Amino acid sequence: MNTTTVGWLAGSAMLLLAAAGWWVDVPYVLAVPVAALLAYWAFARLDLYMGVVLALVPLSINLGELGLTSVGWYMPTEPMLFALLLLSCARWLSGKRLDRMLWKHPVTWVILAGFVWMGLTILPSSHPVVSLKAWISRAWFMVAFYFLLAAWFQHSPKAQTRFLALLLVPMCIVVTYTIVRHAGHGFGKGAGHWVMKPFFKDHTSYGAVLAMLLPPAIAMVWRKHKTALARVLWGLGVVWLSVGTVLSYTRAAWVSLAAVGALWAVMKLGVRLKPLLAASVVALGGLALSWDALVVQLERNNQDSSDNFTQHIESISNVSTDDSNLERLNRWSCALAMFEERPFWGWGPGTYQFEYAPFQTSTLRTRISTNNADLGNAHSEYLGPLAEQGILGLLAVLGLLAATLHLGFKL
Repeated sequence: MNTTTVGWLAGSAMLLLAAAGWWVDVPYVLAVPVAALLAYWAFARLDLYMGVVLALVPLSINLGELGLTSVGWYMPTEPMLFALLLLSCARWLSGKRLDRMLWKHPVTWVILAGFVWMGLTILPSSHPVVSLKAWISRAWFMVAFYFLLAAWFQHSPKAQTRFLALLLVPMCIVVTYTIVRHAGHGFGKGAGHWVMKPFFKDHTSYGAVLAMLLPPAIAMVWRKHKTALARVLWGLGVVWLSVGTVLSYTRAAWVSLAAVGALWAVMKLGVRLKPLLAASVVALGGLALSWDALVVQLERNNQDSSDNFTQHIESISNVSTDDSNLERLNRWSCALAMFEERPFWGWGPGTYQFEYAPFQTSTLRTRISTNNADLGNAHSEYLGPLAEQGILGLLAVLGLLAATLHLGFKL
């Protein structure tokens, strides 16, 4: 019996099982054929399996947020990623290896060094189980979205375009869903904080994903050898992502896009990385020397976040009355205080939200401050690792930033 015959028989059996489940009113049986197909792809067509995972990323739902389970996994992507982690480990243990050039890549070494250190900080963690879960979660993201994607990009010339398209299309669906719900509330700023649920926890994560997708989507519009139809489709995607970003009321996303645009302009002008770093050091030195005057100037800004986009932009620098900005300062202060208490090991991966409350000061607390472990992290990709993984955790993040910048400027 050849492989084709086996495939047809297996497929027919799965369809009969699904039909039987539907007939006896057991709809969960319908998931069996899908699971079987995904399992087959995971072993035989990893590119198709990864494609499904990527397409489901923007559409995944945290069942814990909905109160349906006590496990805060995003369904169905995180179980799929966990299965992919186990499969990849089994493959590597059986002798299958990734491309040697990937193992020698400097970014690989930086990522692995950070991962190893993250694992070591589990031992003295204030919440070892929480830290272990965070470490395992980091493992499946690292394996799927670095090692396996890198291998896919190496072996398929069209993989980068497909990767972006698989993320862009479902993200546009989420944007459409969000805008429709937002319209029902008059596009108000308050509603803009939650209308993207259940696909995103809040407007900050929603805006962050939009901001990360926009630059590569714009690049695809102007990429060489694209047909007119492809450029139009990518352009429509860019427009829709832009609308979603504006209506997300996520000031951090707006600032990040402005910074990316400035960096792109600098690179197009031919400025190299070393002069840019030197200029940044000088700028930081000048900022430190004029810090007091800058703070006084910022405190004169009393414009709170608003439904009016101009006023909302003006509120970005308001550190006197805007609760969102003040709460960021509160979280950053807590992260630094936590680092001072545990400078080498940190408090353990994933523990910031459980430990920061006692480090809050009365002068920095705001109306949205809380002592409960339910309102997020340090609001900083640098201070968070510093508090949770100590000084080496911060150096791992900075090392990854330096390595990617160095490679980016060489392109």
